Formats: sequence, C-alpha cells, structure tokens
Amino acid sequence: MARMKIKEILGRGRPVVSFEFFPPKTPEGLDALLQTIATLKPLAPSFVSMTYGAGGSTRAKTVELVSKIKHEIGIEAAAHLTCVGHSESELESILSELERRGIENVLALRGDPPKGEKQFTPAADGFRYASELVALIRRRFNFCVGVAGYPEKHVEARTAEEDLAHLKEKVQNGGDFVVTQLFFDNADYFKFVSRVRSSGVTVPVIAGIMPVTDVEQIKRFTLMCGAKIPPALLEKLEGASTKERVMEIGIEHATRQCTALLQGGAPGIHFYTLNKSQATREIFLRLRAAGVL
Repeated sequence: MARMKIKEILGRGRPVVSFEFFPPKTPEGLDALLQTIATLKPLAPSFVSMTYGAGGSTRAKTVELVSKIKHEIGIEAAAHLTCVGHSESELESILSELERRGIENVLALRGDPPKGEKQFTPAADGFRYASELVALIRRRFNFCVGVAGYPEKHVEARTAEEDLAHLKEKVQNGGDFVVTQLFFDNADYFKFVSRVRSSGVTVPVIAGIMPVTDVEQIKRFTLMCGAKIPPALLEKLEGASTKERVMEIGIEHATRQCTALLQGGAPGIHFYTLNKSQATREIFLRLRAAGVL
C-alpha cells in the first residue's frame, strides 16, 4: 500500500473516519479481528488504529497487526505507543521496527498505570509524560504523530488549564493532530476545541466516539476515564428491556452526535469499537446515507 500520513488525509478537506481496535489475546481472536477489519475495507475508512498493551505479548501484536492491516488488508494504519514499562532505548527500538515495516503513523500516549497500580510510575530511563515521547519521535523519526485530548479533562489533571497546558506541550513537541477521549455531549467537544484554539493550538482535533452497546460496560469506562453520560441518555439506556434495544439507543445517539459534530466543523470521527464492528458500521452507513460523509 502507498505511504500515507494521517495529516495528509486530514489536509484533503473531507471528514476522516477511523476505527480503533485492540490486539486480542488468542490466535483465533487475531484471525477473527483481521476478518472484522477486512469487512470494513469497502467502507473506505481513512485509517485504523491499534492500541498498545502495557506488558506482555500485545506489544509485538500491535506492530504485527498494523503491518498486516496496512500491507495485507490495504487500509492505512496507526500504531499506538505508550511510555508504560519502557526505557527510551526500548521505545526507539519499537519505533525503528514500525519504521522498518513501512508504518508512518503513531499515536503517542503516556498510557495508564498497570493493573493494580493507582499512580503512573515511569520506567527506569523512561518517560513520565507523552510530550517526552512525542519529542523523541520528532527528534529521531519521521512519523506523523497523533496525541490524545480530553474534552472533560484528564482524570489526573488538577484543573482544565493544567490539562490544556499538557496538550499544548505535546503539540509544540511535534504532535500533528489530536484525537479526543470519548464523550457523549457535543457541547463538551466544541468548548474544548474553542479553548484549544484560544491557547494557540491549530492542529486538527478529531472527535472520539464510543457507541454504547452495553450499559454496565459504558458506566465502567466513563468512571475510569472521567467522561459523563448525560442523564437523559442514561435513563433511556437503563430503561431498555433488551440488549438489542440498548444497542439501537447507542447507535441512534452516536449517529446524532456524529452528524452534529461534522456539520459543526469537526475534521473527523474516531470510533472506539471495542473490537465490534456492527454498531460502528451501522452508524457509518447512516451518516453516509444522510450525506454528511
């Protein structure tokens, strides 16, 4: 597949649509995931991203999967990379491997503390902040670099101003675009973008959307990441009598969200799929049918 950086795709003036997946733990799961991603190819997504496991074999799987997605399936791919558990030299080694495989896009993240730990502790000779990882990438490599943004503030930031300062540093160190944490109220996104622009940051801010398919699951996620579920949406979801109805409510809400985001000037949508393509595929098709994509 031809080389393509996400910043070049964003520069075309059309909304980008991307899908995020995570590496499964079994060979059977890997095969199933690749088949799932292959079924998305007819939709012509702008890119697919693969998350990065902090420890164990999922690190190698991320590199392997993004390579397969790009070169075998033929969809542009972005590899997530986190600081968790890595020295600077180890991060350089992973980046060199991605470069060797022809990957051009990296989402540079600090990463969450390992399971059971409440605070993030950098590895020996490692990095404490994503901004340091971004600086390393820009200093030594030629990747297009995406960074994370938090419309409702990162859970560890003391204030929204402190959080925005961290984002600005990531962009100043070489971030080419921002992908937001999931959110359910578009007002949070537009207020966030306004504050980002007022700070002098001009790179594109892609909206991160997670369609609700399981009520208890989304409650856990929002608790961990600091996002809120609007009371009216939560009431609707909790009142649903079947899993199918929950999914339909989730699809309807996300479709309305994406329509208003794109009509309001968002440069693109990044779908957190949880390795399930049914809901995101349906939303994509509804958006295309409505003419917003």
